[in-house]
Amino acid sequence: MGAIVARKSSVERLPPDILEALQSLLRDPRITQLEATEQINAILEAQGHDESVSKSAVNRYSMRMQKVGERLTQSREMAKMWIGKLGSQPQGETGKLLNEIIRTLAFETTMSIAENEEPASPKLLSQLALAVQRLEASATDNLKRDEEIRKQERARATEAAAETAASVGKANGLSQQAVTEIKNQILGIQTT
Repeated sequence: MGAIVARKSSVERLPPDILEALQSLLRDPRITQLEATEQINAILEAQGHDESVSKSAVNRYSMRMQKVGERLTQSREMAKMWIGKLGSQPQGETGKLLNEIIRTLAFETTMSIAENEEPASPKLLSQLALAVQRLEASATDNLKRDEEIRKQERARATEAAAETAASVGKANGLSQQAVTEIKNQILGIQTT
């Protein structure tokens, strides 16, 4: 018994140039779906095509286009928000965000497979396991990178504090030996 294949809608069967014209008409807020349907059917008739499109097919297509457009807009807005937020942050923050997105997608895919009556293919399971393993390795790398960045920032801050203390000490008449001792104390250098 063969699988039942759904027949393409009349809109999906339109020649590419006419489909593009329909898309353009549907994007124009001054044109109603009924007017768009009539114009496309007039073009089809003028070009000698036997088929026409129905108002309901145009409506369904328009709704799908609108849904895709909304998703695309949401994706762009989210990307702008996160890029704006993370633009001045260390690169590791972007990596963490991407890891979390991929982790969520892997979880959703796994849940979708678990809800399906059919068993998952071994290849898909292997790919998911590999993705999770890589995510965890990446998260560990991000953590190590963050720790190294913090360590370097602390060292720079400590060095700056020591230089400032030395400068202030000299300006207030401390001896070079006293300034050196204060600087060494700040830097954690043991003197004998």
